[in-house]
Parts: sequence; C-alpha cells; structure tokens
Amino acid sequence: MFNRIPLVLMMLLATSMAFVSCSKDDEDDDKNTTTPNIVELAQTDTSLTSLVAAVVKAGLADELSADGNLTVFAPTNAAFSAFLSANGFATLEDVPNALLTQVLLNHVVAGKLLSTDLTTGYKNTLATYGTTTSNLKVYVSTASGVVLNGTSTVTAANLNASNGVVHKVNTVIGLPTLPTFALADPNFSTLVAAITRPGLTTDYVAALSGAGPLTVFAPTNDAFAALLTELGLTALDDVPTATLEAVLNYHVVSGNVLAGSLTEGQVVTPLGSGTFTIGLTGGAKITDGSNRVTNIIATDVQANNGVIHAIDRVLVPAP
Repeated sequence: MFNRIPLVLMMLLATSMAFVSCSKDDEDDDKNTTTPNIVELAQTDTSLTSLVAAVVKAGLADELSADGNLTVFAPTNAAFSAFLSANGFATLEDVPNALLTQVLLNHVVAGKLLSTDLTTGYKNTLATYGTTTSNLKVYVSTASGVVLNGTSTVTAANLNASNGVVHKVNTVIGLPTLPTFALADPNFSTLVAAITRPGLTTDYVAALSGAGPLTVFAPTNDAFAALLTELGLTALDDVPTATLEAVLNYHVVSGNVLAGSLTEGQVVTPLGSGTFTIGLTGGAKITDGSNRVTNIIATDVQANNGVIHAIDRVLVPAP
C-alpha cells in the first residue's frame, strides 16, 4: 500500500508538467497568430505603402490602431499616385495636413462592415464639414460590386484586422461636393439631366461644385415624373428653359442648413425668386409659392461644400 504512493505522486507530477507544457505551447501559438490592427495590416501590404505614409504624416496612426471597430476603404499606391497628379501635388509631402487628414478620414466608417454587410445608401464617414461636427457622407452602391461615390471600386474585400476590416479601393475617395452625390445616387438622375441640359444660362455643376456652402432641396426621379404629369408634359425637354432655370434656382439656399436647424413656420428665401415655408408637424415638409406641399424624405446628406435634403415633389415658385 505504502509503495503505491510514490507512483501516484509521479503520475500526478507528470500530468502537471504536461499540462504546463501544453499551456505554454498554446500561449506561443496565440502570440504567433495575433491578428494585426488596421495600421499593422497595411504595413505588411506592399500595395498600401502610400496609405501608411499618409496616415503617419497626418498623425492618424494611433487612432487607426486603437481598440474598436472601424471599416477602412484603403486606396492603393496607384490610387494615391493618381490623386496627387489630379490635384497638382508632386509628392505626398506637398499635401497640406489638414486636407490630408480629412481625405483619409473620408475613407473610414465606424463599425466593422464586411462586404456582405454593405448595402446601397449613405454612410457617415469620420471626416467632418469645416469646423462642424457634421460628418461627411459616402454613397455606397452594391449594384455591381461595391462602388463608393460613383468613382471608387473595392478591389479586395474583407481584410480582417483586430480593430475592424480593410477593403482595398482603386481610387482615392475625394472630399464630396454636392454634384458628387447627385451623380452617384441614381435616385437623382433626372435632377442631373435637368442641371446639365444644354441651353441653360447657368452652369449648375460649376456653381454647385464651388466653395459654398449651399443647401439643395433635391427632387427625386419620381418627383420630376410627377411634375411632368402635373404639367401635362411627356419629357424634361418639354419644360421651357426659363421655367426650368427658375425651378432649379428655387431649390437652392445659401448656407449649410441642417435638418435640425429647421423650425416650424420658417420662411426660407432661396437663391431664385420667392420664398417657401417649412412645416414640421407630422414630418418635415415644405409649402412652396404655388401652395403645394412637399415632403422632405431624406436629410443631411453632408458634402464638403453644403448639404442635400431629398424631397418627393418638385418645388414650384409662385406664378
């Protein structure tokens, strides 16, 4: 009986040593398979060296390495090269830090969004308008792959990081202007046709691309279709040029007017002639100069030179 005790102790000791050895091996394996954070992931990718240099120059390395969940649309070296050339910069060092910071943050969305999580519509980026806290939007289209603001395509998706996910893109997503969203969002294709119609005396694309800020109450395609029916016309080209310009001017207001600043009974003076009135009871709406009521159906599509609010009817000034 007494001779069995040392044998039992030896067996227990061997088991304990084996357990400690396995635990150490597991710890070593964990260290070897640690998922890199977003910056570390980019540092290991030779096609993202320009992005890494830009992040370091802008002082964003710590923010993009911190714990949390972010989605980064990462421009490749070729994308950065094209961006520099298009904007008249010889090297990355020539880009002002304030501009570079906002451009980079315009590629970052809060939350970890895999390609299967992305849906068509607007997302807030971490970039902001001017000195405000109003986040710039990015328009995501999933109709054919993933395309951002109509120009930047995801070429490699779902690169996993410890603090989010990286999707490579083939074009730098520039800071959006008001026409950026009008062109990217197919719901505004008729509006684009209206502002680019030959024969207009105003270059609306140039005007809406300027420094601003401007606020645009943007009619959807359905809104334009309803107007044509209301006027007994069959096509946008049937609208007289002077009438079309008067209508377009009536939808643009000076300033960056967010939805939260609209008040009940507020009288708004657009760049065109006349006024219209804001109502908030039962949802935000507009009563135009022709006493027609229009609903504001989407708000605060923030660009870098103003903001868009989508509306479900075309506003018509007083006769």
